[in-house]
Amino acid sequence: MNQYLFSYGTLQLEKVQIASFGRILKGSADKLYGYKLVSVEITDENVLQQSEQKFHPMAIPAGSDEYINGVVFEITRAELLQADQYEVDDYKRISVLLNSGIQAWIYIKA
Repeated sequence: MNQYLFSYGTLQLEKVQIASFGRILKGSADKLYGYKLVSVEITDENVLQQSEQKFHPMAIPAGSDEYINGVVFEITRAELLQADQYEVDDYKRISVLLNSGIQAWIYIKA
C-alpha cells in the first residue's frame, strides 16, 4: 500500500530523491495549515553530502492561519522507511491532514 509524504524542504531536491530512493518522485503542490518553518543546522555528514545545505527547514506547530507550502509525494512503505533514514534525529514523523484532504506523513521538530 502506498503512502503519502509531504515535503517542504530538501526531499524535494532531485539529487536527494535519487540518493534516498533511487528515483525521482512524482508529486503535487499542497499546503499544511497550523505549522510554520524554522531553520535547523544539520551536522550529519551523509545528509550534508546529499543536500549540500548546512541549514534545513523544520516544521513547528503555529497558529491555525499559518501554513507551509510543499509537495505531497506518493511513495512506497519501503521508501518511507528510507526517508526516515535521511531525516536526522531533530525530526520526527507524524501523520497530518493536508489542505487537499490527503492524509500524509510529515517530518516536524522532534
